[in-house]
Amino acid sequence: MRVSDLSRSSGVPVATIKYYLREGLLPRGETTSPNQARYDDTHLRRLRLIRALVEVGGLPIATVREVLSAVDDPAVSLHAMLGRTVYAITGDVGASGSLDEAEADLEQAMTHVGWQVEQGAPALAGARSVLARMRELGLAPGETTLRAWAEAADRAAEGDMAAIGRTTGREHAAETALIGTVLGDALLAALRRIAQESRSAQLYRNGS
Repeated sequence: MRVSDLSRSSGVPVATIKYYLREGLLPRGETTSPNQARYDDTHLRRLRLIRALVEVGGLPIATVREVLSAVDDPAVSLHAMLGRTVYAITGDVGASGSLDEAEADLEQAMTHVGWQVEQGAPALAGARSVLARMRELGLAPGETTLRAWAEAADRAAEGDMAAIGRTTGREHAAETALIGTVLGDALLAALRRIAQESRSAQLYRNGS
């Protein structure tokens, strides 16, 4: 298909497709003439993946390029690819106080669910920062609540790994891991909002 066909099938403007090509996010098509190239379903699939990461996942182009390079590199294991993705998308809210207490809270929750991760993992720093900020506000979750959150996260991660295990081929597995991490975060947040609304209606609808 031509770039115009690719645009029509994907819903992505031609100018945006050309930008993705220049940025190295989308592989170049087969050259058919000095000014023409042919694209196929692999380009359409990649374009839809990019669009999902940018529009739904909210990732900047530089981050998308970084994680896709890991997906495309057969020398990178699935574990390493997932690690690159998590490292690329995990931010730090920059809390300045209560880090020692937050560290202790997090360690207790991790011990409860049996997690073992590298001490330099950015998600650890992110979790500590969030817990510290909550402590500064006087709204830190109690042990029971934090354990419940950790248990829910562990079940979600178990589902992620099961989804990857059902795939065939490295590329499919890598894309599943990537989508499960980035878009899965957005979906889990939305599902939590739905659950909160439902629980709130059950408990507080009558103003009790």
